[in-house]
Amino acid sequence: MKAAPARRPPRPTARLALTLAAAAAVGVVGTLTHERHRTPPGPARPGPSAAAPVHATPGSPGIGDPLMPLDGNGGYTVRHYTLDFDWRAPRTAFDAGVTISATATQALSRFDLDFAGNTLRTVTVDGVPAKAVREGDELVVTPAKPIPHGAAFTVRVAYLADPTQHRHRDDAIQDYGWMPTADGTVLSPQPDGAKMIFPVDDHPSLRAPITFHVTTPPGLSAVANGRLVERRRRPDGRVRWTYDSEQPIAAQLVQLAIGRFTFVDSTGPRGLPVRDVVPTGDLVGDTEAYRALTSEHLAWLERRLGPYPFHRYGVLVGDTDLSVALETQSLSVVPSADLLGDRVDAERNLVHELTHHWTGDSVAIRRWSDLWLSEGHARFYERLYSDEHGGRSIEDAMRSAYAQHEQWRRDDGAPAEPAEDTLFRQMRYDGSALVLYALREKVGEQAFERIERAWVTTYQGRVAGTRDFIALASKVAGRDLTPFLTPWLYGAHTPPMPGHPDWQVDPVVN
Repeated sequence: MKAAPARRPPRPTARLALTLAAAAAVGVVGTLTHERHRTPPGPARPGPSAAAPVHATPGSPGIGDPLMPLDGNGGYTVRHYTLDFDWRAPRTAFDAGVTISATATQALSRFDLDFAGNTLRTVTVDGVPAKAVREGDELVVTPAKPIPHGAAFTVRVAYLADPTQHRHRDDAIQDYGWMPTADGTVLSPQPDGAKMIFPVDDHPSLRAPITFHVTTPPGLSAVANGRLVERRRRPDGRVRWTYDSEQPIAAQLVQLAIGRFTFVDSTGPRGLPVRDVVPTGDLVGDTEAYRALTSEHLAWLERRLGPYPFHRYGVLVGDTDLSVALETQSLSVVPSADLLGDRVDAERNLVHELTHHWTGDSVAIRRWSDLWLSEGHARFYERLYSDEHGGRSIEDAMRSAYAQHEQWRRDDGAPAEPAEDTLFRQMRYDGSALVLYALREKVGEQAFERIERAWVTTYQGRVAGTRDFIALASKVAGRDLTPFLTPWLYGAHTPPMPGHPDWQVDPVVN
């Protein structure tokens, strides 16, 4: 996500030891000890032996992320989502449903889904009605009988979706959830707004493939992540659109837009399919010049990070109140205003969101405190591209960030140790890009480029965190970088910038 967050009053910064301890605790959430019973020696009795009793327990209401403890859920793994939306009109409630295929990672007496807003109708588990209770943003589901450990099961939730519902985070400048447009909607699911849209296991480390079935009135189109599988007109004139995400996707990266759209097809490097989605009208022509640069942006990033990690890409032009761009997987959302102004600014936004597809989308973050790996990389390559294409030099931008780093560190926490409610503040953007710049200055450009390519190659399609990055960087560089990166990522004060002894931090303003 591209943002320019406003500064907040100082907040306390949690210590690294506490963060690591909490992360370690997360690893044991939802475990279950099974009692094993042995039949005492004696003569065999006829008939089948009795099965050991199932000791089912509730799945946890969150995976225990220290920053957002109720994000995600314990006790199961989602294998696939199928979304069914019967869209009617802007700002009008409509019938919706989700089918979740999952596997129990413990014997479950009940389990949670992240689900907020909207009106719940029915819940079934394996076709049998289940008890469902709303507890804040949790939907607590109790099946008719316990689900054994290792069993596959299917949950079906029917509800009335309200596309006017959205929320606001104090540490971000945009609302999240449904974002109405003049003739439809786009989605703003970051960071945990997917629960406003459908029942979900919502954490950036949790991913599953999604099939979208969206029915629209005549004259409206639907677009979602991935590939258009089918467009079928029904006897009543309404149109059913089916999309396949093709690859697993985190809930915060889901996109679904409905409106009067023009689809513009082209190709990128190596024949990569590129499909832009633009509100029909003047914006098709007015945004063409900057949208046409996508192939160049892809080629530039592939030279640094390797092949684009998904099967297709495109830009969804957002003609809405959404004020920031979003890296929704395979279909970045860029506000129309960003594509109607200065070329340097437009390219910064376009490259920023595209970079996320390597770092943040393909390589998913393990915990919210690892967000610096996503936003820091996107900002770094955005700055580097701008440096090479007529914008501000990256050295000048990083010198400015260095001067403010001590204040950001005090207000927002260290790059990998965010203070409460500061995820989308400036430290996670230029403040985190500065860490990568410092690493490049420390190891040299060639070693840095090897680290970067190894990062996105080693963890492509996987989940990784800060400790993984430090370990990989050390391995590729051939020396232990822990003593260098730890104070940059977690320290109370900004370390000296390698190679720039004249760089100074500004005094902290109380």
